[in-house]
Amino acid sequence: MIKGVLKTWKEDRGFGFISPEDGGKDIFIHISALKGASRRPVTGDVIYYQSVKDNRGKYKAVNAYIEGVEILEDKSANFFSTKKGTVVLIILALVAIAAAVVALNLAP
Repeated sequence: MIKGVLKTWKEDRGFGFISPEDGGKDIFIHISALKGASRRPVTGDVIYYQSVKDNRGKYKAVNAYIEGVEILEDKSANFFSTKKGTVVLIILALVAIAAAVVALNLAP
């Protein structure tokens, strides 16, 4: 992870720029890079992030978090990627198999 300071933030537009701790060009960050943050970013926040090149060849921050800010559970996470979801999938598969076996045994 790269460390930097949020240099500017446009709350109304949901983006800003990070000044990397080690120098270099400022990095674009969109609010979507801060999934699960318990609050919106403010200028001066210390941000940890990964840097990737976008489709226009410019670098942007992804997988970012704000130092000292709690990360909330991602409500949009896929239920079936959780342990409970896996158990439900297994049960559904077993029910489907049992139904198929019963149907085959009842067939003339």
